[in-house]
Amino acid sequence: MRAIQSLSAAIELIAGILLGFVMLLVVASTIGRYAIAAPIPDSFDISRLLIGACLFWGFAVVGLRGGHIQVDLMADMLSPKLRRLVDSFAWLMLFAFVCLLAWKVLDGTINTIRSNQVTYDLRLPMWPFIGLIWLGIMASLVTVATKLWLITTGRDNLLSAEAHEIEEYKHGQW
Repeated sequence: MRAIQSLSAAIELIAGILLGFVMLLVVASTIGRYAIAAPIPDSFDISRLLIGACLFWGFAVVGLRGGHIQVDLMADMLSPKLRRLVDSFAWLMLFAFVCLLAWKVLDGTINTIRSNQVTYDLRLPMWPFIGLIWLGIMASLVTVATKLWLITTGRDNLLSAEAHEIEEYKHGQW
């Protein structure tokens, strides 16, 4: 479990750094645009690509912690064994979705490399940014697979999302 917590902390750190960089870029470009009529070149392209990376690195954290939107109305009424089966199926479907997403974004990254797509102003290659998005999806793949393994082996508690958050808060894991 310590390795899982370290992985989660590393993914959160990467997502936070990316989000901080996007924020600084947008603020600096906005100040430049309105204060001295000189925005940062390619700030729009870079920020939109980095926001995509932020989303998928953040999704990787959600994949491990299970903090996504879920409806527990029916699942809370099930027996623990049946609840584990339902949760396993749901996480298996999420894993399949993330696998397909990883495959398609990898294909997009390869096509971006082959077509030599660049940003408008600075002519920066776009594939590293799309590759960063793909790496976030790969991190999501690892975290969702880990969560699926924890659920199917009985090592994860089957609390509702709200109850899980309350337990984390009680134990100072926030």
